[in-house]
Amino acid sequence: MISAIKKLLIAASIVAGSSLAITAHVTQAAPLQDLGQAPALAGIEHWINSPPLNIEQLRGKVVLVDFWTYTCINCVNTLPYVQQWHDKYKGQGLTVIGVHTPEFPFERSTSNVEAATKRLGLTYPIAQDNRYATWRAYRNQYWPAFYLIDKKGRIVYQHFGEGDYAETENTIRALLAQP
Repeated sequence: MISAIKKLLIAASIVAGSSLAITAHVTQAAPLQDLGQAPALAGIEHWINSPPLNIEQLRGKVVLVDFWTYTCINCVNTLPYVQQWHDKYKGQGLTVIGVHTPEFPFERSTSNVEAATKRLGLTYPIAQDNRYATWRAYRNQYWPAFYLIDKKGRIVYQHFGEGDYAETENTIRALLAQP
């Protein structure tokens, strides 16, 4: 499709006797905001794939906090991107924390969350937030929701819902490049 459009545009520019520059859309990092100090990971009942973590011990790292639940199709659609970012950037200073916050009572079951984590191929730390303590601390209202925390412990980016994956990844890279 794009090559056909390029050919048409080039042909049009030759007929018109002008040159035409064809450029690709490049997604950049989102402008960073200061959304305040990252709250604690409060009220976590169980950790999967990790011993308990806390925000204070992660200073000096970039942290992606992903609020999700395993029956939310929008969340499930984002998880391959989150896993890929974990795999690609964990050695460069990124820590991904999936905060599983249940929408339905059966999602509170640790064995159900563990089975979903395994089925979905998630290897990064998962915090089980059954009482919504971390959810409330972040004033979150959505599944899925991404919060990026800089090396100083400040929330500098948030995204709700699916999409903007390139922008989110570019923002991760920009944060990792900061001193």
